[in-house]
Amino acid sequence: MAWRYALMIDPASRDDPRTDFSGSFTPVDPSAPALTVGELSTQRGDGIFESIGVVDGHAQECEAHLDRLAHSARLCDLPAPLLAQWRQAIALAAAECGPGESVIKLILSRGVEHGPTPTAWVTAATAGDFTDARTRGIRVVTLDRGYGIRTPAQAPWLLLGAKTLSYAVNMAAIREAKRRGADDAIFVTSDGFVLEAPTASLILRRGDTFVTPAAAGGILHGTTQVSVFAHLDARGFATAYETIPSAELASADAAWLVSSVRLAAPITAIDGAEIPLDAELTASVNAYLLSPRD
Repeated sequence: MAWRYALMIDPASRDDPRTDFSGSFTPVDPSAPALTVGELSTQRGDGIFESIGVVDGHAQECEAHLDRLAHSARLCDLPAPLLAQWRQAIALAAAECGPGESVIKLILSRGVEHGPTPTAWVTAATAGDFTDARTRGIRVVTLDRGYGIRTPAQAPWLLLGAKTLSYAVNMAAIREAKRRGADDAIFVTSDGFVLEAPTASLILRRGDTFVTPAAAGGILHGTTQVSVFAHLDARGFATAYETIPSAELASADAAWLVSSVRLAAPITAIDGAEIPLDAELTASVNAYLLSPRD
């Protein structure tokens, strides 16, 4: 990933009356040091983030990502981000992206230990080439997430519905999937229900109905999954959120992992069981995801 742009933000309070926040932004060299050694985002992963896909300089689904940033901040007891300020920062970063596909990241951390304010910044980078994943598909394995379907409701301090910076477990899961000869993983609960992938949402097809795991298991609300469902609804398909037993995965008529940057990657095998690849529908979904969306 080639970093193109970075911008530090002086976070405004929620009641800040300004409409122009340009004075609160400081562009920095994306290849130079910018954080102090006491920064809690690096010390403890204590913060939240969002990754926004950018196509030809247009940041996709900005409002959905900003809403989820605010949701994660509430779950993590972080100061509420002033979305008007972040919206302007996104626009500045998008203007630096140029043609093709890029990714903008929004990061809000608790700041320096014992410090008075949070730390916030935005980056922009060229996205990777996901052509193979989008067309040829990916093989996945299921991995036990280590908790039951009711755990998120019983232990909200686990922050299972927040998009936090603590992604060590997610990255370890992807490495384990590769050790098992797969490309990615699908988390399942210890009592046998489907969750999500480490960096993506799961969509299954059953006939003309498309389902995704319900959020009851502490699943991160997927902005791309919501957008795909809107596209499928417009085409006359049925969509649903369900509590899905992991035993039902192998019987799906088709399956995808969807995310903001890789977009829709069709699944060709789950734990070695082959899954049909619907190339025509996948191409349609990805064409939609690459079209300008607000």
